Amino acid sequence: MPSDPRKPLWLIPNLLSLDAPLVAVAWLYMFAKTWRVDYLPWAAYFSLGLVVWVIYVADRLLDASMDSGSPGKLEARHQFHLKHRRIFKRLVIVAGIVAVILVVTRLPFAIYGITFGPNGYIGYAIIGGLMVAAFFALSLFSDQGPDEIPHAKNIIAGAAFAYGTAMIAYAFTSFDFWEFIKSRQLICFGVLCVLNISAIDFWEHANRSADPEIKATDELALTLPLILLGAAALIFAAQDHEFTTRPFFYSILTGAALLYILNRIRARFQMDALRVLADVALLLPFVVFLALAQS
Repeated sequence: MPSDPRKPLWLIPNLLSLDAPLVAVAWLYMFAKTWRVDYLPWAAYFSLGLVVWVIYVADRLLDASMDSGSPGKLEARHQFHLKHRRIFKRLVIVAGIVAVILVVTRLPFAIYGITFGPNGYIGYAIIGGLMVAAFFALSLFSDQGPDEIPHAKNIIAGAAFAYGTAMIAYAFTSFDFWEFIKSRQLICFGVLCVLNISAIDFWEHANRSADPEIKATDELALTLPLILLGAAALIFAAQDHEFTTRPFFYSILTGAALLYILNRIRARFQMDALRVLADVALLLPFVVFLALAQS
Protein backbone atom coordinates (compact mmCIF):
# COMPACT_ATOMS: atom_id res chain seq x y z
CA MET A 1 0.00 0.00 0.00
CA PRO A 2 1.33 3.48 -0.82
CA SER A 3 2.09 5.71 2.14
CA ASP A 4 -0.34 8.45 3.06
CA PRO A 5 0.43 11.78 1.37
CA ARG A 6 1.90 14.43 3.64
CA LYS A 7 -0.80 16.71 5.00
CA PRO A 8 -0.43 20.44 4.29
CA LEU A 9 0.56 22.59 7.24
CA TRP A 10 -2.63 24.66 7.09
CA LEU A 11 -4.70 21.51 7.71
CA ILE A 12 -2.83 20.40 10.85
CA PRO A 13 -4.87 22.48 13.37
CA ASN A 14 -8.05 20.97 11.94
CA LEU A 15 -6.65 17.44 12.06
CA LEU A 16 -5.60 17.93 15.69
CA SER A 17 -8.97 19.51 16.61
CA LEU A 18 -7.22 22.70 17.71
CA ASP A 19 -9.33 25.03 15.58
CA ALA A 20 -12.43 25.10 17.80
CA PRO A 21 -10.48 25.67 21.07
CA LEU A 22 -8.66 28.61 19.47
CA VAL A 23 -11.98 30.14 18.41
CA ALA A 24 -13.46 29.63 21.88
CA VAL A 25 -10.49 31.22 23.68
CA ALA A 26 -10.45 34.20 21.30
CA TRP A 27 -14.15 34.92 21.77
CA LEU A 28 -13.89 34.41 25.54
CA TYR A 29 -11.40 37.27 25.58
CA MET A 30 -13.82 39.38 23.53
CA PHE A 31 -16.73 38.64 25.87
CA ALA A 32 -14.60 39.47 28.91
CA LYS A 33 -13.45 42.80 27.51
CA THR A 34 -16.93 43.73 26.28
CA TRP A 35 -18.51 42.95 29.65
CA ARG A 36 -15.68 44.79 31.43
CA VAL A 37 -14.42 41.84 33.42
CA ASP A 38 -11.57 43.29 35.47
CA TYR A 39 -9.63 40.06 35.74
CA LEU A 40 -10.03 36.72 34.01
CA PRO A 41 -7.51 34.14 35.28
CA TRP A 42 -5.42 32.05 32.94
CA ALA A 43 -7.28 28.97 34.19
CA ALA A 44 -10.47 30.27 32.58
CA TYR A 45 -8.89 30.29 29.12
CA PHE A 46 -7.01 27.04 29.65
CA SER A 47 -9.97 25.09 31.04
CA LEU A 48 -12.28 26.32 28.27
CA GLY A 49 -9.77 25.32 25.61
CA LEU A 50 -9.37 21.87 27.16
CA VAL A 51 -13.12 21.25 27.49
CA VAL A 52 -13.80 22.30 23.89
CA TRP A 53 -10.91 20.15 22.65
CA VAL A 54 -12.16 17.10 24.57
CA ILE A 55 -15.69 17.51 23.17
CA TYR A 56 -14.50 17.91 19.59
CA VAL A 57 -12.09 14.98 19.77
CA ALA A 58 -14.79 12.78 21.34
CA ASP A 59 -17.22 13.77 18.58
CA ARG A 60 -14.73 12.98 15.84
CA LEU A 61 -13.76 9.66 17.41
CA LEU A 62 -17.45 8.79 17.65
CA ASP A 63 -18.12 9.73 14.02
CA ALA A 64 -15.03 7.82 12.90
CA SER A 65 -16.01 4.68 14.80
CA MET A 66 -19.56 4.76 13.45
CA ASP A 67 -18.33 5.00 9.84
CA SER A 68 -15.19 2.87 10.23
CA GLY A 69 -16.74 0.17 8.07
CA SER A 70 -16.91 2.62 5.14
CA PRO A 71 -13.50 4.29 4.89
CA GLY A 72 -14.58 6.17 1.78
CA LYS A 73 -17.10 8.17 3.81
CA LEU A 74 -14.53 9.36 6.34
CA GLU A 75 -13.20 12.87 5.98
CA ALA A 76 -9.54 13.75 6.55
CA ARG A 77 -10.00 14.73 10.19
CA HIS A 78 -11.97 11.57 10.94
CA GLN A 79 -9.40 9.38 9.21
CA PHE A 80 -6.65 11.05 11.24
CA HIS A 81 -8.51 10.53 14.53
CA LEU A 82 -9.30 6.92 13.64
CA LYS A 83 -5.68 6.22 12.74
CA HIS A 84 -4.39 7.72 16.01
CA ARG A 85 -7.39 6.86 18.17
CA ARG A 86 -5.35 5.27 20.98
CA ILE A 87 -3.29 8.43 21.45
CA PHE A 88 -6.34 10.66 21.24
CA LYS A 89 -8.26 8.57 23.78
CA ARG A 90 -5.41 8.82 26.29
CA LEU A 91 -5.04 12.55 25.72
CA VAL A 92 -8.80 13.06 26.14
CA ILE A 93 -8.69 11.38 29.56
CA VAL A 94 -5.74 13.49 30.69
CA ALA A 95 -7.20 16.72 29.31
CA GLY A 96 -10.59 15.99 30.89
CA ILE A 97 -9.07 15.39 34.32
CA VAL A 98 -6.97 18.57 34.11
CA ALA A 99 -10.01 20.59 33.00
CA VAL A 100 -12.12 19.33 35.92
CA ILE A 101 -9.35 20.14 38.40
CA LEU A 102 -9.01 23.66 37.01
CA VAL A 103 -12.75 24.30 37.05
CA VAL A 104 -13.15 23.06 40.62
CA THR A 105 -10.08 24.73 42.09
CA ARG A 106 -9.64 27.92 40.05
CA LEU A 107 -13.05 29.09 38.83
CA PRO A 108 -16.02 30.59 40.76
CA PHE A 109 -18.44 28.23 42.47
CA ALA A 110 -21.30 29.68 40.41
CA ILE A 111 -20.00 27.86 37.34
CA TYR A 112 -20.78 24.41 38.71
CA GLY A 113 -23.08 25.22 41.66
CA ILE A 114 -26.69 24.12 42.04
CA THR A 115 -29.71 26.35 42.60
CA PHE A 116 -30.68 26.60 46.29
CA GLY A 117 -33.38 29.23 46.01
CA PRO A 118 -33.63 32.81 44.77
CA ASN A 119 -30.27 33.76 46.28
CA GLY A 120 -28.46 30.56 45.45
CA TYR A 121 -26.39 29.45 42.50
CA ILE A 122 -27.50 28.07 39.18
CA GLY A 123 -25.41 25.24 37.79
CA TYR A 124 -24.22 27.01 34.66
CA ALA A 125 -21.86 24.17 33.81
CA ILE A 126 -24.71 21.70 34.31
CA ILE A 127 -26.81 23.56 31.74
CA GLY A 128 -23.92 23.44 29.31
CA GLY A 129 -23.40 19.77 30.07
CA LEU A 130 -27.01 19.00 29.26
CA MET A 131 -26.65 20.76 25.91
CA VAL A 132 -23.54 18.74 25.12
CA ALA A 133 -25.32 15.54 26.17
CA ALA A 134 -28.21 16.40 23.83
CA PHE A 135 -25.71 16.91 21.01
CA PHE A 136 -24.12 13.48 21.51
CA ALA A 137 -27.55 11.88 21.88
CA LEU A 138 -28.53 13.22 18.47
CA SER A 139 -25.23 11.98 17.05
CA LEU A 140 -25.87 8.47 18.36
CA PHE A 141 -29.60 8.02 17.89
CA SER A 142 -30.53 10.28 14.99
CA ASP A 143 -31.92 8.37 12.03
CA GLN A 144 -31.28 11.08 9.45
CA GLY A 145 -30.14 9.94 6.03
CA PRO A 146 -26.71 10.77 4.61
CA ASP A 147 -28.20 13.42 2.31
CA GLU A 148 -30.11 15.22 5.08
CA ILE A 149 -28.73 18.27 6.87
CA PRO A 150 -28.75 17.78 10.69
CA HIS A 151 -30.31 21.12 11.57
CA ALA A 152 -31.24 20.19 15.15
CA LYS A 153 -27.74 18.91 15.87
CA ASN A 154 -26.16 22.02 14.38
CA ILE A 155 -28.39 24.35 16.40
CA ILE A 156 -27.58 22.55 19.66
CA ALA A 157 -23.86 22.46 18.82
CA GLY A 158 -23.73 26.17 18.01
CA ALA A 159 -25.80 27.14 21.03
CA ALA A 160 -23.69 24.99 23.36
CA PHE A 161 -20.45 26.40 21.96
CA ALA A 162 -21.62 30.00 22.37
CA TYR A 163 -23.11 29.38 25.83
CA GLY A 164 -20.01 27.62 27.13
CA THR A 165 -17.68 30.30 25.82
CA ALA A 166 -19.66 33.25 27.15
CA MET A 167 -20.51 31.51 30.44
CA ILE A 168 -16.90 31.64 31.62
CA ALA A 169 -16.79 35.42 31.20
CA TYR A 170 -20.27 35.83 32.68
CA ALA A 171 -19.25 34.03 35.88
CA PHE A 172 -16.89 36.92 36.62
CA THR A 173 -19.55 39.63 36.16
CA SER A 174 -22.40 40.84 38.36
CA PHE A 175 -25.04 40.27 35.68
CA ASP A 176 -28.31 38.52 36.42
CA PHE A 177 -28.59 35.09 34.78
CA TRP A 178 -31.50 36.13 32.59
CA GLU A 179 -29.62 39.25 31.51
CA PHE A 180 -26.89 36.90 30.37
CA ILE A 181 -29.27 34.62 28.47
CA LYS A 182 -30.99 37.58 26.79
CA SER A 183 -27.81 39.53 26.05
CA ARG A 184 -27.41 40.61 22.45
CA GLN A 185 -23.78 39.55 22.48
CA LEU A 186 -24.58 35.95 23.43
CA ILE A 187 -27.48 35.67 20.97
CA CYS A 188 -25.51 37.11 18.04
CA PHE A 189 -22.51 34.90 18.75
CA GLY A 190 -24.78 31.87 19.10
CA VAL A 191 -26.36 32.55 15.71
CA LEU A 192 -22.91 33.05 14.16
CA CYS A 193 -21.76 29.70 15.58
CA VAL A 194 -24.84 27.88 14.29
CA LEU A 195 -24.35 29.35 10.81
CA ASN A 196 -20.65 28.50 10.86
CA ILE A 197 -21.37 24.87 11.71
CA SER A 198 -24.29 24.66 9.28
CA ALA A 199 -22.23 26.15 6.45
CA ILE A 200 -20.13 22.99 6.12
CA ASP A 201 -23.23 20.80 5.85
CA PHE A 202 -24.84 23.11 3.29
CA TRP A 203 -21.66 23.13 1.19
CA GLU A 204 -21.29 19.35 1.35
CA HIS A 205 -24.98 18.89 0.52
CA ALA A 206 -24.68 21.20 -2.49
CA ASN A 207 -21.54 19.39 -3.71
CA ARG A 208 -23.31 16.03 -3.61
CA SER A 209 -26.15 17.24 -5.79
CA ALA A 210 -26.11 17.93 -9.52
CA ASP A 211 -29.43 19.78 -9.35
CA PRO A 212 -28.83 23.55 -9.75
CA GLU A 213 -32.05 24.28 -7.90
CA ILE A 214 -30.83 22.41 -4.81
CA LYS A 215 -27.48 24.21 -5.01
CA ALA A 216 -29.25 27.58 -5.19
CA THR A 217 -31.52 26.65 -2.27
CA ASP A 218 -28.57 25.65 -0.09
CA GLU A 219 -26.78 28.90 -0.90
CA LEU A 220 -29.86 31.00 -0.11
CA ALA A 221 -30.48 29.09 3.13
CA LEU A 222 -27.11 30.34 4.36
CA THR A 223 -27.04 33.74 2.64
CA LEU A 224 -30.28 35.10 4.07
CA PRO A 225 -29.56 34.48 7.80
CA LEU A 226 -25.99 35.79 7.36
CA ILE A 227 -27.35 39.03 5.91
CA LEU A 228 -29.86 39.33 8.75
CA LEU A 229 -27.18 38.65 11.35
CA GLY A 230 -24.87 41.25 9.80
CA ALA A 231 -27.67 43.81 9.72
CA ALA A 232 -28.59 43.12 13.36
CA ALA A 233 -24.95 43.49 14.44
CA LEU A 234 -24.69 46.79 12.57
CA ILE A 235 -27.87 48.11 14.20
CA PHE A 236 -26.77 47.04 17.69
CA ALA A 237 -23.40 48.72 17.17
CA ALA A 238 -25.04 51.95 16.03
CA GLN A 239 -27.34 51.95 19.07
CA ASP A 240 -24.38 51.83 21.47
CA HIS A 241 -23.57 55.49 22.04
CA GLU A 242 -21.00 54.63 24.74
CA PHE A 243 -18.94 52.57 22.28
CA THR A 244 -18.51 49.73 24.80
CA THR A 245 -20.03 46.97 22.67
CA ARG A 246 -19.28 48.31 19.19
CA PRO A 247 -16.02 46.35 18.74
CA PHE A 248 -17.88 43.14 19.61
CA PHE A 249 -20.74 43.72 17.18
CA TYR A 250 -18.36 44.82 14.42
CA SER A 251 -16.56 41.53 15.03
CA ILE A 252 -19.86 39.68 14.61
CA LEU A 253 -20.41 41.63 11.39
CA THR A 254 -16.92 40.66 10.20
CA GLY A 255 -17.53 36.97 10.88
CA ALA A 256 -20.88 37.04 9.06
CA ALA A 257 -19.36 38.89 6.11
CA LEU A 258 -16.48 36.42 5.80
CA LEU A 259 -18.87 33.45 5.86
CA TYR A 260 -21.01 35.19 3.25
CA ILE A 261 -17.97 35.62 1.00
CA LEU A 262 -16.98 31.99 1.48
CA ASN A 263 -20.50 30.92 0.61
CA ARG A 264 -20.29 32.85 -2.66
CA ILE A 265 -16.86 31.58 -3.74
CA ARG A 266 -16.97 28.10 -2.22
CA ALA A 267 -16.67 26.41 -5.65
CA ARG A 268 -13.02 27.51 -5.80
CA PHE A 269 -12.00 25.43 -2.79
CA GLN A 270 -11.99 21.81 -1.72
CA MET A 271 -14.00 20.86 1.36
CA ASP A 272 -10.96 20.51 3.63
CA ALA A 273 -9.91 24.04 2.72
CA LEU A 274 -13.44 25.33 3.29
CA ARG A 275 -13.51 23.84 6.79
CA VAL A 276 -10.29 25.61 7.67
CA LEU A 277 -11.47 28.87 6.10
CA ALA A 278 -14.75 28.66 8.04
CA ASP A 279 -12.70 28.57 11.25
CA VAL A 280 -10.56 31.46 10.01
CA ALA A 281 -13.80 33.40 9.50
CA LEU A 282 -14.36 33.17 13.27
CA LEU A 283 -10.75 33.95 14.16
CA LEU A 284 -10.19 37.07 12.04
CA PRO A 285 -12.90 38.99 13.96
CA PHE A 286 -10.55 38.75 16.96
CA VAL A 287 -8.02 40.91 15.07
CA VAL A 288 -10.80 43.37 14.23
CA PHE A 289 -11.85 43.46 17.87
CA LEU A 290 -8.31 44.17 19.09
CA ALA A 291 -7.86 46.98 16.58
CA LEU A 292 -11.18 48.63 17.42
CA ALA A 293 -10.86 48.15 21.17
CA GLN A 294 -7.45 49.87 21.21
CA SER A 295 -8.68 52.76 19.10
